[in-house]
Amino acid sequence: MSDHHRPHDPDSSRLSDRAQMDPRRRLLYRAFSRAVLVVGVVAAAAVAWWLPLELETRLLWIGPLLVLGFLLAEHLTIDVDIRQVGWAISFTEIPLVLGLLSAPFEVVLAAHLLAGVGSQLVRRLTSNLVYNVGVMCLEIAAPFAIYSLLKQALEGAAPPWVAALLGALAAPLVSTALGLTALNILRGEPRLPAAFRLALHTLVVGLLNISVGVVVYEVAHRADWGWVLNILVVAALAALYRAYYGLLREQRDLETLSDVSLSVARSGQQVVARPGKLLESSLTELDSDEWQKIAQRLREQLSAKRVVLHLRLDQAGPTRTVVAGRPLPAGAEHPSPDDPLVELPGGHVRYFRSLDADDDVRQALRHRGAHESLVVPLRGAHQLLGTVEAHDRLSRWRGFGRSDVQLLGTLASHLATALDNRRLLARLRHDAYHDPLTNLLNRPGFREAVLERLRRHSGSVLLRLDLDVLSAVSDALGHTWSDRIVVAAGRRLKEALGDDVPLARLEGGAFAALLVDRTEAEGHKLAEQLHEVLAAPYPVDKLNVEAGAVVGYVAVPPDGGEGGVEVDSLLQRADVALRAARTSGDAVRAYLPSMGQIFLRRFQLVTQFRQALDSGQVTVHYQPKVALPGREVLGVEALVRWVHPEFGRLDPDEFVPAVEATGLVDALTSFVMDSALAKVRGWLDRGLRLSAAVNLSVRNLADETFPDRVAEALRRHDVPPRLLSFELTESGVMAEPERALPVLRRLHALGVVLAVDDFGTGYSSLAYLRQLPVDEVKIDKSFVLGMGTDLGDMAVVRSIVELGHSLGLIVVAEGVEEDAARDQLIEMGCDVAQGYLISRPLSEDRFEAWLRARTVRARGRRDETVLTLVR
Repeated sequence: MSDHHRPHDPDSSRLSDRAQMDPRRRLLYRAFSRAVLVVGVVAAAAVAWWLPLELETRLLWIGPLLVLGFLLAEHLTIDVDIRQVGWAISFTEIPLVLGLLSAPFEVVLAAHLLAGVGSQLVRRLTSNLVYNVGVMCLEIAAPFAIYSLLKQALEGAAPPWVAALLGALAAPLVSTALGLTALNILRGEPRLPAAFRLALHTLVVGLLNISVGVVVYEVAHRADWGWVLNILVVAALAALYRAYYGLLREQRDLETLSDVSLSVARSGQQVVARPGKLLESSLTELDSDEWQKIAQRLREQLSAKRVVLHLRLDQAGPTRTVVAGRPLPAGAEHPSPDDPLVELPGGHVRYFRSLDADDDVRQALRHRGAHESLVVPLRGAHQLLGTVEAHDRLSRWRGFGRSDVQLLGTLASHLATALDNRRLLARLRHDAYHDPLTNLLNRPGFREAVLERLRRHSGSVLLRLDLDVLSAVSDALGHTWSDRIVVAAGRRLKEALGDDVPLARLEGGAFAALLVDRTEAEGHKLAEQLHEVLAAPYPVDKLNVEAGAVVGYVAVPPDGGEGGVEVDSLLQRADVALRAARTSGDAVRAYLPSMGQIFLRRFQLVTQFRQALDSGQVTVHYQPKVALPGREVLGVEALVRWVHPEFGRLDPDEFVPAVEATGLVDALTSFVMDSALAKVRGWLDRGLRLSAAVNLSVRNLADETFPDRVAEALRRHDVPPRLLSFELTESGVMAEPERALPVLRRLHALGVVLAVDDFGTGYSSLAYLRQLPVDEVKIDKSFVLGMGTDLGDMAVVRSIVELGHSLGLIVVAEGVEEDAARDQLIEMGCDVAQGYLISRPLSEDRFEAWLRARTVRARGRRDETVLTLVR
């Protein structure tokens, strides 16, 4: 198996299509080829002149046998690829050494040229014919010259076959040296170590072949029935060749399968690496060079003149055609839909030949400039991805064989599987970075997209946008319609911002966007425009649903990239601005550093509240309630107070809403209720029957277990239920009436007193008052304070008193600060008064002192002790 190293014909794509040659290298190679031809012809002529021809009758059968031997050696080759250049490992040394020992130079040269040139002409490999003819001449001239010199020098000292063996070694060495030179001219490769290893390999394999030839010659001349032994040796060698070639083919097939699968997989990872890319584009955006490499690898492995990939990864898009090898004839790049080689049923490889095909197939092959073709469809899990075509096998007289069919089928299966896996990877990554409802970016995808742009841009503005319509729509029409509004809102934002702006749906009706290369003023202007876009009515089931929207934004500092401000921090700042806008009633607000301090303080209060309860920082103050007109002290309202070690005395309006927004509101209510009940129990032990009122949160009314906790607290403190009151706002009840009303009914059944606080300010006072199981109404202090100057407020107070009494309810007036207001309330028939005129909220000790100083004991009805205000 000598290394007969001749670069194959460029027109057949055995050289130039495997290595796209530089034009200057191409010109240099042509000059080198002509030089090799000249040297080869001159060397052959010199050897022929030196070794005159001796005609013998045995040449009549030796000549044809040598031609047959060289033909077999030419076609029983092993094709390998070195640096994308095709090389043929053949067995020409065997007929060469036989010719050295048995035939004149001219006969061997003629046999070699006839076999080699004839084979290339039959295969239509003509572009390298000049170079190959020169090499053929040198492959015969050099061995004959060395053989003749050694034969004369070793005559009598060694048998002739020694000279033949050493002379024949010149053939693979000469062809290897010329081949490496040609390769260096074409590609600038290989380097010296690789060239040395290749030459050594050539020498070893050539020596093996020459040894086989010498053994065959000696056996045929010296052994009886030697030709039988030679037949056995040749048969064994052929079997060894087939086994070796089969193993080599399997190894290369496995390497090709692995390379093709990895090429698609790796390119798929690179393509879908960026969030925000549409899924369809990520599936079809495999680099053209990658497809070209895949097609080229298929062509090399199949030794085909051409491999064509027709790809339809996007069913809605056009078919892509990738050609490796000799270009397709004009008009054949895009076959028609009814082409018999494109639309194939099933997923098996089909083999077409012009010799035995029908007219349609023969016409399709002729249209492609091919005589034979292997065609296999690329079928994914759910669709046809395209087809693979291989045209005209090279380096053999025969066409494509069973191994080629098997290889192409396996390759197509692996390629289709790799493409399906790539599609799945694209889908998984798309889903990981996109919101399933709107197909916009989600929070992780937005984070990646923002980081990518902040690395390349400065002067950016990050927006947070909230759509305020969802709860009302969900309650009235269901979540499906609220989802449709979210989708419509996302579509509006996308159209307003364009495809290049990262836009995300964070949750619910919350969106975020990044504006790059924008000033803060430009960001504010666009934020106002987006507010108008979101706030426009939404058509829902023949209705126009009015929507509200709030926008907060933050200007990104110049160093706000990967090493600067984090995306989550920017989102938090934009959210702070959005909440500030919602609190102030503005449509758009920019983030200011002072806002961060406010919300940081609120965060600190929430996180420190539990510790504040345990450490005694939070206490309960009591504000008395007095009956009108008798001025008996009926009870107190329990009000929470917090003296913070760092911030000092905190207003309840600052920390109570923050606590209510968390899960700590239950702890706050329980703390106030337990403190109030303990106080009531202490008063009972002293003979005083005073009630305590505790404010309830919306979260308390939504807790089905709250009545059970109230009942347990009453039993624990041994307090009659009528001495405990719960005050609730009607807006809190109406937030979720289907959950609040059952809780209120259970509390009312316990016997506790229920009061509607801030009555008159709700949107449903008159409509829902009769449905609530309440005992008292408390007139909001804003109306009481305005009675002295506003006749409208006085009318409202009078109406509430009359409405309460008509429903059998006790009416309590808050905010009584003047004697005139108290007298007016007495005139209207109001039952109870509460306010600064009577007392401010007092700590426990100060309230006890107030009772001692401002009240007198008296015996009331049923011999109960009552406290009455002194005048």
